[in-house]
Amino acid sequence: MKYVVCVPDGCADEPLAELGGRTPLQAAHTPTIDRLAARSTLGRAAVIPTGMPPGSDVGNMSIFGYDPARYHTGRAPIEAAALGLRLRPDQVAYRCNLSTVGPDGTMIDFAGGHPSTEAAAAVIAELQAELGGDGVEFHPGVQYRHIMVAPADWAEAECAPPHDLTGRPAIWPTGPAAPQLQRLMDASRDVLAGSDLDASQIWLWGQGFQPQMPSFRSTYGVQAGLVTAVDLVRGLGVLTEIDIVDLATATGWYDTDYEGKRDCALQALEAGADLFIIHVEATDEAGHAGNVEEKVRALENWDARILADLLPALDDLGPWRLLMLPDHATPLATRTHSSDPVPFLLADSAIDGPGGSYTEAGVAAAPVVAGHELMGRLLSAS
Repeated sequence: MKYVVCVPDGCADEPLAELGGRTPLQAAHTPTIDRLAARSTLGRAAVIPTGMPPGSDVGNMSIFGYDPARYHTGRAPIEAAALGLRLRPDQVAYRCNLSTVGPDGTMIDFAGGHPSTEAAAAVIAELQAELGGDGVEFHPGVQYRHIMVAPADWAEAECAPPHDLTGRPAIWPTGPAAPQLQRLMDASRDVLAGSDLDASQIWLWGQGFQPQMPSFRSTYGVQAGLVTAVDLVRGLGVLTEIDIVDLATATGWYDTDYEGKRDCALQALEAGADLFIIHVEATDEAGHAGNVEEKVRALENWDARILADLLPALDDLGPWRLLMLPDHATPLATRTHSSDPVPFLLADSAIDGPGGSYTEAGVAAAPVVAGHELMGRLLSAS
C-alpha cells in the first residue's frame, strides 16, 4: 500500500461576492478532485486545536499526525531545524521576516516584496555583521522567511504575526524582552535602507525553544518522504526524520513547480517510500495577498498539474490511499489565517467511500474530527 498526503496550504475560505457567493474550492475547475471526491470519505478537521494560534506550524504539525497541544513550542524553532540549526537549551529562535512597514507604521507587506532567496541572504549576512553578537545570530532562509537566534531570556515577549497586520497599524512587541526586540527591529531599518529590496525592516515573531518529537517511522511504522518550498514544513520533516526531497524549482509562490512536486512523490514511492507528503504554498500566499484569481488558479493547478497524472501513476504502483486537506483556512476577505475546521478528503483506490463534494459547503454538516488523528486513519487497514 502506498500513501499520499496532499496539502494545499490555506486553501479553505469563505463565500465571496467576486465568485458569485462561492468559495475558491467551489469556483475552481477541478474535474480530477471532483471525481475523486465522488468516491471518497469527506469530512471536517480541526487542524488548529482550541486555544492555539491558527498558524501553519500548528496546522501542519496536525497533518503530520502529531498533536500540537503536546508537541508545539513555537513556529521559529521548527523553521530553525530546517536550516540545520540545533538549538541549545539556553537559546530561543525567532522567525525573522523581511517586511515592509510604512513611515506611518502600517504593515504594507509582511513578505517584503517577496525578494529572491539569494538577494535576501545577502541582507541577512549584513544584518549579522551589523547587529549580530552577544548571543544574537541571523540565519538566512527562503525569500522573506529567516531566523534569528537569541539568548533564552529573550523568549518572554508577545509578538504579532506580520501576516495578521496587512494594511493595518503595526503591533509592536510587548513583554519583558520587548525592548531588545524593538531595538533590533528599529536598527534593521538602516541596514535595509542600503539594500535593493522592497523590505524596510525585520519583523521578529513566532519564538520558541526546539521541540522534541519522535520520528515518523517509530510513530507510524512507515517510511515517509516530503517535498515543500517552505522552511516551516521542511523543519517538521527534519524533526520527525522524514526524508526531504530538494526541488530547486519549488518556490513557495504562485510559480512553483507543480509537476516537479508530483514527480518527486512518484519517484520516492517507486524507490521504496511508503508515504509521501506534497505541500504547495500558493493558495496560502494568494489568500494573504487577497488575490482571488491566483487562489482559484492554484487549486486548478493542483488538479491539472499534480492530481490528474498522479492518480493513474499511483494505480500502476498498486493499491493506494490519499489524504487531502489544508493546514488552516486563509480567507481572502481577511487575508489572514482562521481557526475554522477545514474540509478533508480520504480516498482508497480499492474501497469507495460515500462520496460528496470537496468544498466547505459540501462538508458543513459533517462532525469535526481532530486533525492529528487523520494520519492514523489514513494508515489504518480498516
